[in-house]
Amino acid sequence: MSEMMEGRGAKLLARTPRHVAIIMDGNGRWAAKRMLPRFEGHRRGVEALRRTVRAAGDLGIAYLTLYSFSSENWSRPKPEVDDLMGLLKRFVRNDLAELHAGNVRVRIIGEREGLDAEVAGLLAEAEDLTRANTGLTLVVAFNYGSRQEIAAAARRLAQAVAEGRLQAAEITPERLSASLDTADIPDPDLVIRTSGEQRLSNFLLWQAAYAEFVFLPILWPDFDRSVLEAALAEYAGRERRFGGLEAGRTRQGTHG
Repeated sequence: MSEMMEGRGAKLLARTPRHVAIIMDGNGRWAAKRMLPRFEGHRRGVEALRRTVRAAGDLGIAYLTLYSFSSENWSRPKPEVDDLMGLLKRFVRNDLAELHAGNVRVRIIGEREGLDAEVAGLLAEAEDLTRANTGLTLVVAFNYGSRQEIAAAARRLAQAVAEGRLQAAEITPERLSASLDTADIPDPDLVIRTSGEQRLSNFLLWQAAYAEFVFLPILWPDFDRSVLEAALAEYAGRERRFGGLEAGRTRQGTHG
C-alpha cells in the first residue's frame, strides 16, 4: 500500500503545473454568510493568500499568479476600495520581508499610471527587493485587465510599424506575447477560480488560451493547502493536447 501511495505521489509531483493562476473570488459572500462586514471577508482573504503562497512554494509550483485587484474594481464603493488599498499596503509592509527571506520573487502586472504614489512605491519596492530571488515567482495582477493589456500591446506594435521599426507582416502571436506584461513569464498551465463562478473576468485572456481550468465552489477565505492539492490532483489527471496530441507525446509512433 505504501508503495502504491508513493507511486501516486510521484506521479502527481511529476505533473505539477509550472504556472498556476488563481482568481480569488468570494470574500464578500464569505462575510455576508457570516453576517460580517465585507472588510472582514477581505481580511480573511489575505490570510488565504498567505497560506496559498507558502503551499505553492512547498509543492514545487514555479509561478503563482493571483488576481488581486482588477481594473474594474475601482467602480466599487470608495470605502471598500480604500479598505482594499489599506490591506494591500499592510500586506506589503508586513509580508515582504518574509517573502524575501523565503527566496520568493515578486512581480506586478497591470497598469501603474495613475496609482496612488504610496501604493505605486510599495509595489516597486516589492519588485526591486526580490528581483534576484530564484524561488517561487509570485505574480500579483494589480489594477489589471486583460483586454486593456492586449490593447496596450497592440498600440505598441502599431507605433513600431508607424515609425518603420516593424513591418505589419512581422506581427505574429509570438511578437504580441512579447509585448504583454507577462512577456518573460510562461503561460499558465492551470487557472483556478473560487466561489463557483465559471468565467475569466478579464484575466489572462491571451495567456490562458491552452490552460486547464478548475472551478471550485469554495469561497476564497476558506482556500488552503488541501484545496490547492485537490486542484493539482485534478490537473494531473487530465490530458493536455494543445489542439493536437497529448502534451509530452511525440508525433512519431503515436496514434489517436
